[in-house]
Amino acid sequence: RLRREMAMVGMARDAAPGPNPNEVFLGPKVCLMNEFSASDGDLFPYRFRKAGLGKLIGKRSWGGVVGISGRGPLIDGGQVFVPEAGSASLAGEWIIEGHGVDPDIEVENDPKSVLAGRDPQLERGVEELLKKLKAEPKAWPKKPAGPIKTQR
Repeated sequence: RLRREMAMVGMARDAAPGPNPNEVFLGPKVCLMNEFSASDGDLFPYRFRKAGLGKLIGKRSWGGVVGISGRGPLIDGGQVFVPEAGSASLAGEWIIEGHGVDPDIEVENDPKSVLAGRDPQLERGVEELLKKLKAEPKAWPKKPAGPIKTQR
């Protein structure tokens, strides 16, 4: 859904123009991530980058995406979980597991800043978005003149 593009603009008589499809995010995007991003938190930034949606900001993700499944209970009540499903690139190479996804812009959420109520990763994300908005402003198409529907 993050890759949806506006195909047309709805122009109602007495309303502001609206995107079609409605569920379109028109502005620039960034992906915030950190070393606690794991599993789908590893996969999401990988796909975000692959789709060219924007920059990855923060710290390298944890790197744990191998799926596991239980193999039944043991006599003592414990369980055995077996790794079964990994992720490979389209080029046929194992990816993410054991390394994670590297950000485009590395930003540490240092404890001093966090304790002071700041979020350096979020702040950098907003900074990047504002730069992108300034460099590539978006404007709505102008409303065309009303159609003439009478015969002449």
